[in-house]
This record gives sequence, C-alpha cells and structure tokens, in this order.
Amino acid sequence: MASQGAQHDRTDGTADPAAESPEPAGGSAGSEPQPLDPKVAAAIAAAEAAGPQAGTTVRVDSWIWSVRLVKTRSMGATACRGGHVRVNGERVKPAHGVRVGDEVRLRHEGRERVVIVTRLIRKRVGAPVATQCYVDNSPPPPPREAVAPAGIRDRGAGRPTKRDRRDMERLRGVTGPGSVPGLGPGPGGGPGAGFGSGSRERRP
Repeated sequence: MASQGAQHDRTDGTADPAAESPEPAGGSAGSEPQPLDPKVAAAIAAAEAAGPQAGTTVRVDSWIWSVRLVKTRSMGATACRGGHVRVNGERVKPAHGVRVGDEVRLRHEGRERVVIVTRLIRKRVGAPVATQCYVDNSPPPPPREAVAPAGIRDRGAGRPTKRDRRDMERLRGVTGPGSVPGLGPGPGGGPGAGFGSGSRERRP
C-alpha cells in the first residue's frame, strides 16, 4: 500500500504542470527590452532612412560624430589620423568603413570609449537617439580629482606675489629658490632677488 501511495504521489506530481514549472508564465518578461519612446523611435527611423542602404558601410569619422562621441566631424578625423580610433583592434583612417557589430575604440579628451555598432547613421542625432545606435562598453571615467590641474588661483585673487610665483614654479618644476647658477638667494629668498638696491626692491 505504501508503495502504491508513493507511486500515486509521483504520478500526480508528474501530471501536474505547475509542479514542474513553479515560475510564473510571465517570469521571463523582465528580460525583454523596454519599448522606445515614440519620438525616439521616429527619430531613429528617420536617421536610418537617411543613412546607407543595407550591406554598405559608413565612414568611421562620420559615424562617431553622428552618435555624439566627438563634437565635430573634423575632431573625429583628427582623432583617426592621430591613431586614437581603433575598429576591431586596428588603427584606422577617417575613411574606414564601419559595419553593424564592429567594435569602435576612441580615446578622446582623456577618456576611452568602447562601443559596439548597432545602427549605421550619417546624420548627427540627439543624445537619446545616439545611445540607441551603439552598446556602450566603456570603462568608467576617471575621478575629477585625478585630472584637475594644479596651481589654479581663485578668480579675483589679483596678481600672484613673489612667493606665489616661486610656489607655482616649484610645482611646475621650472626652477626653485637659488637655482640661478652663480647667484645665491637674495633678500627675498628667490633667484635674482639680490639685483638692484634695497629701495628698488621695496618699491610697491
């Protein structure tokens, strides 16, 4: 009897579809892409209509400008000539053609961008439309503190004093106190401070 009951339970469990698929029917709906805004979809359609025909390519300098990776097309061409643009790992010229699925790497303004081409356009579009033309695999940008220039004076602080100039020169590595050959630090402690009379040195 016990074996028949266990067999009956097994049979029931096998026959019940809910026992084998506990997940709800709509469980995979979350992985579906979100629908685009109608305005964005219309702009993408217009940009693709103005782009190349199927099977053709787009110049890389034109494409990176169209998707707003650079501000001007000439900046894109300059980046290509300088070796700062790579397509599928190879340095390319401005006229190199890109296709859907290509990986484009761009180093511009101290940041590296890594994108996968998903749409080919030749016309510059807005930022919401541009982000739909590639998959962004770029590393995070460096912190602002890492790229902040040194020696910046506050606005309205006036002309730098002699001490300020010495400190700025020391930061730049140009010179330091007493670095002029054959001359020691003068009364002011800086190079060339011993030239002239004391009254000229104290003149406002």
